[in-house]
Amino acid sequence: MNGSSFRFRLERVRALRERREDAAKEELAGAMLRHRRCEEEVQVAADRIANARAAHLDATKATSRATDLLAHQAYLERAERAHQATRQNLQRHELELAQRRDALTQAAQERQALERLKENRRVEHEREVARQEGLMLDEIALNGYRRNAA
Repeated sequence: MNGSSFRFRLERVRALRERREDAAKEELAGAMLRHRRCEEEVQVAADRIANARAAHLDATKATSRATDLLAHQAYLERAERAHQATRQNLQRHELELAQRRDALTQAAQERQALERLKENRRVEHEREVARQEGLMLDEIALNGYRRNAA
């Protein structure tokens, strides 16, 4: 170890875990974007139901034909089914989001474990280099003393 520089033997594994964590971050960002879009779709569907209910209520107040009332009722039912479907889709996105967060947490923990191991090994290396340098300096001083004493 005389003057040798520190080399972490698991550097490739650490780099791989770092890339895995970066990929997990990207997947989480994508899941968050999809979740946000789905929330917007749920809101649009809810607005569509409110509009359909208002139109259906107006149609019942006005003198309308039965076919118009049935058409309004059918539209309202389709809007409610669409809203239900978007809410179910939102639940799937929430589940995916939770899974992506868990995956990122796991990847970060794995990378951090190797980072801590790398740091511990670096500290051990520095201690050993310092110890060997101390021994070398002691030997040089001892040889100098012997020359002066002789």
